[in-house]
Amino acid sequence: MTPRMTDHMKRAEAGFKTLFALENTLKTGPLEPGLLHLVKLRASQINGCAFCIQMHVAEALRDGETQLRLHMLTAWRESSLYSERERAALAWTESLTRLSETGAPDQDWQLVEANFNPDERAWLSLAIGAINLWNRVQAGFRAPHATSLPEAKADAA
Repeated sequence: MTPRMTDHMKRAEAGFKTLFALENTLKTGPLEPGLLHLVKLRASQINGCAFCIQMHVAEALRDGETQLRLHMLTAWRESSLYSERERAALAWTESLTRLSETGAPDQDWQLVEANFNPDERAWLSLAIGAINLWNRVQAGFRAPHATSLPEAKADAA
């Protein structure tokens, strides 16, 4: 795949500085890093952003996520590897990422309400919106992804 632009971050520097500041702010919020990794990776899978998929897999592995959970993420509904809280976040991620198809159904929102406090709900929705923006920019410009991953920590048996 040939990149459409390689200097888009320089050409819209102020905007990208704002996006990076948002990412840093999300890290200071109430959501656990592992949950954010799953949300970002799932949205990136749906949106087909290779750059973001590679980056979020690498970050999740670096932070101790297991290979099995990352491999099973596309089938999270059929897997017992994810907590009720993670399932609620993943359902909401899919709903907001596919907004034109889902309309953000009440059923998914009720799962969010049952598993996240009001502050966390706001942060979760903000994180989902942010990754969707990153996906659209990076996939739109066909940003090239890295071709290797860090060594994974051994999965717990």
